[in-house]
Amino acid sequence: MRGDRCLIAYRVNARQGITNHRAVFRGLDGNGSLFLTSDGESFAFARRVTGTGTISYSCETLTEIVRRLHQQAGIENGNASAARRTFAVRLYRDGRSVKLIQELIGVSSLSAVKRLTDSDPVRLASIVSGVI
Repeated sequence: MRGDRCLIAYRVNARQGITNHRAVFRGLDGNGSLFLTSDGESFAFARRVTGTGTISYSCETLTEIVRRLHQQAGIENGNASAARRTFAVRLYRDGRSVKLIQELIGVSSLSAVKRLTDSDPVRLASIVSGVI
């Protein structure tokens, strides 16, 4: 069974984040959090405002989980930003629009998404091999 099905089955059995509405996927509340703590609660996010006035949200617990997953997978210096970049680049390689990628990764600027997708190491390697 795929991991997402195990997670959904667990959440339904544990009655975490479910609703009684009939038109929902496997009983999960569509307005609820996707990721929950072991107690079935939503993770706490801190709201931050940068010096330029940009608002961002972070969750130290999830950041630590992602860091440990990278470490266990043998990925040196892995972090959420690297995972976001990889996700964006793979979507772009698969022909997804920059606007869709922007929405999926939660970046407010299309130019930021373009910078991520333009940094595709496979594409850059093919450019270099064409020059050399």
